[in-house]
Amino acid sequence: MIDHCSGWVHPDPGSGRQGPCALSPKEIPMSNIDELKSTGLKATLPRLKILEIFQAGKQRHMTAEDVFRVLLEDRSDIGLATVYRVLTQFEQAGLLNRSNFESGKAVYEINEGQHHDHLVCLDCGKVEEFYDAEIEKRQHAVAKAKGFAIADHSLSMYANCTKDNCPNRGTAPVRHHHHHL
Repeated sequence: MIDHCSGWVHPDPGSGRQGPCALSPKEIPMSNIDELKSTGLKATLPRLKILEIFQAGKQRHMTAEDVFRVLLEDRSDIGLATVYRVLTQFEQAGLLNRSNFESGKAVYEINEGQHHDHLVCLDCGKVEEFYDAEIEKRQHAVAKAKGFAIADHSLSMYANCTKDNCPNRGTAPVRHHHHHL
């Protein structure tokens, strides 16, 4: 697929959309343009569209393929290679955080600057965020007892879904792993 949307397309205000990639100025929040510029990134259409997908928050944790699927549903002519490139740029700029769960695929989420851990369902792949002050305290206590001071950490717990309405049960491979702490 040829990616026609690698640059900013300025629509003619009098004639509506021009081409498959054009947005009218009123469709683009100025705050998104400013946010991209503040990180040193130009406000190209692919970047604006992908940032908008994460801000919409319909799905908090997304792979590149998830983002691409949303773009296809929206009839955006943005290629998968561009999605990967933009996600990497957003991660490097600090706009997104990347996690690598057991699926082997990178999963991205908006960087809101607040620490949280993840609970990952081995049945359906769903990712739940949580923060538990007791777990945080224990981690620091364990590190201190071993002669360490935690600078940063990520905790991902893998579990089997117990929900009757598990949306993807049967479609994701069930893997049982033993993790050593």
